Amino acid sequence: MDPSMDTWDLSSPLIPLWINRFYIYLGFAFSISLWICVQIVIKRQDRNLQENSFPKATQDLMTNGFVSLHKKDIFVSGVKIFYGSQTGTAKGFAAVLAEAVVPLDLPVAVINLKEYDPDDCLIEEATGKNVCVFLVATYTDGRPTESAEWFCKWLEEASRDFRFGKTYLKGMRYAVFGLGNSAYASHFNKVGKNVDKWLWMLGAHRVVSRGEGDCDVVKSKHGSIEADFGAWKTTFISQLQALQNGEGRKSCGGHCKKGKCDSHQHGSEEREDGREEQDESRHRDAEEEEPYEGSSEEEFGGEDQQSVNSIVDVEDLGKIMDHLKKEKREKEEQEEKTSLFGNMGRNEDGERRAMITPALREALTKQGYQLIGSHSGVKLCRWTKSMLRGRGGCYKHTFYGIESHRCMEATPSLACANKCVFCWRHHTNPVGTEWRWKMDQPEMILKEAIENHQNMIKQFKGVPGVKAERFEEGMTVKHCALSLVGEPIMYPEINSFLKLLHQRKISSFLVTNAQFPAEIRNLKPVTQLYVSVDASTKESLKKIDRPLFKDFWQRFLDSLKALAAKQQRTVYRLTLVKAWNVDELQAYAQLVSLGNPDFIEVKGVTYCGESSASSLTMAHVPWHEEVVQFVLELVDLIPDYEIACEHEHSNCLLIAHKKFKVGSEWWTWINYNRFQELVEEYEDSGGSKAFSAKDYMARTPHWALFGASERGFDPKDTRHQRKNKSKAVSGC
Repeated sequence: MDPSMDTWDLSSPLIPLWINRFYIYLGFAFSISLWICVQIVIKRQDRNLQENSFPKATQDLMTNGFVSLHKKDIFVSGVKIFYGSQTGTAKGFAAVLAEAVVPLDLPVAVINLKEYDPDDCLIEEATGKNVCVFLVATYTDGRPTESAEWFCKWLEEASRDFRFGKTYLKGMRYAVFGLGNSAYASHFNKVGKNVDKWLWMLGAHRVVSRGEGDCDVVKSKHGSIEADFGAWKTTFISQLQALQNGEGRKSCGGHCKKGKCDSHQHGSEEREDGREEQDESRHRDAEEEEPYEGSSEEEFGGEDQQSVNSIVDVEDLGKIMDHLKKEKREKEEQEEKTSLFGNMGRNEDGERRAMITPALREALTKQGYQLIGSHSGVKLCRWTKSMLRGRGGCYKHTFYGIESHRCMEATPSLACANKCVFCWRHHTNPVGTEWRWKMDQPEMILKEAIENHQNMIKQFKGVPGVKAERFEEGMTVKHCALSLVGEPIMYPEINSFLKLLHQRKISSFLVTNAQFPAEIRNLKPVTQLYVSVDASTKESLKKIDRPLFKDFWQRFLDSLKALAAKQQRTVYRLTLVKAWNVDELQAYAQLVSLGNPDFIEVKGVTYCGESSASSLTMAHVPWHEEVVQFVLELVDLIPDYEIACEHEHSNCLLIAHKKFKVGSEWWTWINYNRFQELVEEYEDSGGSKAFSAKDYMARTPHWALFGASERGFDPKDTRHQRKNKSKAVSGC
């Protein structure tokens, strides 16, 4: 018998242990793992207790016997107090607030809004860690004080300008205290409310609800405006201390109910940054109008708890926002139908109705229009403002020598026969195929247009950066761009209006959308006549311009033929929309031969923001290099033309007929004095003494030519790059 078998006794109790040895090993492994986990939990608890028991400076690691001190985080780097005062009250409050901030060991600056340039400096507050306080008074008729007038005007325009966007001031923290008198109930603290709203619309965040001081001691919440300010100051300093200590209080997004900031309520849960930005972005998109206007009165005396019914589940927020957007689109479409088509025809007395309805007047006024009579308007171009400050002119300055600071942008007819996808005005203007409205006289239109233009120029007096000599020159209108909105040629008295312009020595630049060929043929001489050639085929024109006429294509072709018969300067204006009309080169070349224009302006489309009436997006905006390539290819197909000028900042190039090239020099500029002499002779002769485009041309400076290092920017001016976190959009 094998001796090894003696060691294995089948009746031995060790046999079951051997057979189940794997289970035993597994039990030991589980026990060890459990012990390790328990030890880790105990150590973490001890560490948390240690962190809560000792100052932060003693929590750092000890290396080689030395303590590495933790760098203190800075949550607020300083406070800037801006004031706009007429009688000195706001200035005094600014000094008092500055004294209250000093004990917090924070740098504080008190700034007069009259000496502050928001165009250059305000964007810096979005990237810094300052808290900005605005103490602004409401003056006569709800207007800002003289010292704050430019700041408020700039802020209002920026809040409505698509180029700035809803995140232009994202990251900026602010607080507003308004000074007013409730005896003037219709505009009590209007300036403070507006500044608060406009900052919010640009993406800035409140750190405390807006305060409202009341000079009327009877109605003042705390008995006097000084007491109102004192109560608000206490709340602001408390919140400032919390921010300085890095306490996790969110800035107010502007949509808290009853003036209470959810961020100020204890126990509120904080959302993740990405989710917070997404929800806030949705809210801003769904609510372009003014957020709920909370006041200090409600903050100091209101309830501390929200109604349970006002709580919304975050999961349902997206559905709610989509519903709000849908309601808003339906409302816009209904208002558009009512205001655009409801005003055509006659009223109960049989008289023709006014083109501008109350709803339309309100919409256009919000966009910055100065409306004239019942169908005309004027607006200050951003290039006018730019040239007043020595920051460069528009492409017409580069191509034709216009003095942009002396140019009035106007229209005698807000109505149009197209609804172009790239319309700057988001189709708030009326539409129609013929004149059916009440008509104002041209003398009244021109007189009020010039007066309104001059009043808008006057607002720039004393604005930082405005050149005195250009301000004086800007008060005298020298050019009129009839391209503001609508179809100027629809106005029945357009020839009389042009004659009045020329009698005042004002040059005329008239733009038409090529749907009124008879009116083009009957048009008297203008300094320069434009036709918008937005597409080169019937299908693409219908898609882009969306014309009202059923025979729009024939009208378009007839308009180009009528243009060819004109003796004065004529221009094709091509607007390139990527993926829609940039691949039709041969068709464009055929249209050029049909109208034989003197010049062809080729410009990339400008994205003017989201609109329910248009599907245009930033993806349709071509890069400047793409516009240049299109022009190079087009010129190869039209041998009588060459590239003459470029204005890079407007994403625009000028193709000129070779007849404007004298020797090796281009003469695309205009001799405006000579034009006025020629048109006067034309009128005096009853139209028998004709003249041509070559009779009033002028030499083009070198810096304006294509290929020059300046790329169309006048070296006499200083180019200004806006400090924006988002990508810049080409100018209009």
